[in-house]
Amino acid sequence: MSDAASDLNDPKTRAAAWLTEAGLRPTRQRLTLAALLVGDGRNRHVTAESLHEAAGESDEAVSLATVYNTLRAFCDAGLMTEVTVDGNRSYFDTRTDDHPHYYWEEDGRITDAPVDSVRIEALPTPPEGCEIAKVDVVIRLRKTR
Repeated sequence: MSDAASDLNDPKTRAAAWLTEAGLRPTRQRLTLAALLVGDGRNRHVTAESLHEAAGESDEAVSLATVYNTLRAFCDAGLMTEVTVDGNRSYFDTRTDDHPHYYWEEDGRITDAPVDSVRIEALPTPPEGCEIAKVDVVIRLRKTR
């Protein structure tokens, strides 16, 4: 394995590459949060609070306000998407392609739903001067009684 390939197995190296490819300066706080989000190469759905908690369990202290600001910067740079499940709760997804989500109402968990299972055959014509930017699909689940 080449040195470059083995370096990408290091969470901090993977995080730094993720940030610099998006044009973001890899500050200490950004590197800490990015390593938690993409350090193992897997996609994540996080809330600001869950990411703040995970950062608190690491050696790097990051304030909740910094987590919110950093997640917003990651979204603005196209590294993440925000999935709003209600007016009070948002998740941040490292998978940025258009895809549906399952949301479990009982425990507030969110996961990816199969893309090929959702088919939208028609959308309304947007008002004059507007275009449809994105369609979010959140499939809410609850236990059957």
